[in-house]
Amino acid sequence: MTEENGLNLEAIAEKYNLLATLDVDRVMKQLDVLDLIFEREDLIRIYNFVLTNSKSPDVLIYVISLADRFRNHSTLAVLIDTLLLKNTDGLNPKEKEYYTNVRVMSAKAIANYRDTSAVTPLLYCLNNKDENYKVRFACADALGKIGDKYAVAPLIDVVQDEDEKSVYLRESAASALGMLGDMRAVDPLVSILETKQGIIDKFTFLKERVIEALGKLRLSDNQRVFNALKMTLMDPSAQIRINAIEAIMESEHPESYDVIKGCLLDDDDEVKKNALVALYNLQGRSVLDEIIREPIYSDILKMEAVSMIDEYETDEDAEFAEKFKEELDD
Repeated sequence: MTEENGLNLEAIAEKYNLLATLDVDRVMKQLDVLDLIFEREDLIRIYNFVLTNSKSPDVLIYVISLADRFRNHSTLAVLIDTLLLKNTDGLNPKEKEYYTNVRVMSAKAIANYRDTSAVTPLLYCLNNKDENYKVRFACADALGKIGDKYAVAPLIDVVQDEDEKSVYLRESAASALGMLGDMRAVDPLVSILETKQGIIDKFTFLKERVIEALGKLRLSDNQRVFNALKMTLMDPSAQIRINAIEAIMESEHPESYDVIKGCLLDDDDEVKKNALVALYNLQGRSVLDEIIREPIYSDILKMEAVSMIDEYETDEDAEFAEKFKEELDD
């Protein structure tokens, strides 16, 4: 008999049919009913019991979401066991595959604790190349959110691994490095931008994540980082160029304004508009007046400048913008 502080967990599970595997919807409704019957501490014990003993992936996912409201440290240990498949004895490999989403959900819930004791099991799953890529992806993201510096070197290894089968995992590892903000990540991230220049196919999203990570590091005095970001403004992907504009804007580098200004003549309209917004954030109203005044800039860009005056500037400016809009229409 499993009993904690006078609470007979087996009897409760039997009474409310919490370990049933066929009528999952009914189990979920019963779990909701428990909120009306038991206090917080008792609910935590019940959730931990179900997480340890249930064989229904759908029920487990639901219980993880319920337990996440409390984030009790006793549940963290159970979530780690779930991630590591410690409660699935007797299941064959195919049956264990059904638990993939449960383990992904466990990793996400573990991240919410921000507890460094979870770093080792998360790294164990991340570094196992035979592991399901979804689980590894979730573990990389969790490591970034927890923020422990011990995870930096393994994440760098994943980002740099050209033999890694899942480029999505490398993207997640790059994002995690941005969240961690450790300077050791700078050279590996910059190297990716330097070696993947001009490659648009499957590496596009990886480069996007790398640019975002470098932007979060805010390295205004690192010329190599700035040069790498500047090079990506010539990337074939418009989205890469847009991401680079944002990262350069946030870098606080003294050359940021002049470099971004060149993007006002980009072939892609969305790139032009994003460059205009970045320049406005850096310098204010004067750049809008210049765009409207100078004939070198496209009508689309001029209309964007007028729209920004309408939205951000004073009533008097808005009146000017309206007159200019009428002139463009004519």
